[in-house]
Amino acid sequence: MNTEKFTGKAQAYAAARPGYPDAALEYICSLAPEGAVFADIGAGTGKFTALLARYGYEIFAVEPNGDMREQLAATLAPFSNAKIAHGTAEATTLPGHSVDIIACAQALHWFDMGAFQAECRRIGKSGALAISIYNNTPGGSSIAHSKQSAEAFFSSPATREFQNPQFYSRESWLRYMASHSHDPLPADPGYAAHVADMNAVFDRESVGGLLRRDVVTKVFSERVELLP
Repeated sequence: MNTEKFTGKAQAYAAARPGYPDAALEYICSLAPEGAVFADIGAGTGKFTALLARYGYEIFAVEPNGDMREQLAATLAPFSNAKIAHGTAEATTLPGHSVDIIACAQALHWFDMGAFQAECRRIGKSGALAISIYNNTPGGSSIAHSKQSAEAFFSSPATREFQNPQFYSRESWLRYMASHSHDPLPADPGYAAHVADMNAVFDRESVGGLLRRDVVTKVFSERVELLP
């Protein structure tokens, strides 16, 4: 099940996955009405939720995976304006017509599109906006995930891109490469070979002890009533 893809990966995810640039957050907030209520669907460890919470909006962080939700609780502990919901994209548990902005960061490709569209219509207020955010790394799978999921979910979304360069030490690079759903866990066959391969990448591409990735944060947005 997609909801279990990140079991055992929450600590690596929280420690090493890229965050989102201030310019992207400010753009998203510029789309929100005054006093907006947000829902962060598939909130994971709260990488996006915590950045958004700094702006003072009421936020529902929806996350189905127990490991990720435990880390999410730690991440959001300083923010009284953020509440955690144990739900899925297709069944958020949120009240009907309760949110103005329905966002998902690095997550849309995991959802059942038709069921999520229906859930957006159920929980969205009149004029609600649906937003998808992706950190796209050159050569990474997120570029295809962001494009394909946006084409399947939206009708004709507005798009914006923001530069978000990332610099990894060897330790943070190995943690980053352990945070993906397809990467083996320490007890899995092939784990040692995977780590050796990732060390080889670092040795080959790092400069001065740092490996750079020119990440681009892409934001898609569209009114819920315009979704297919």
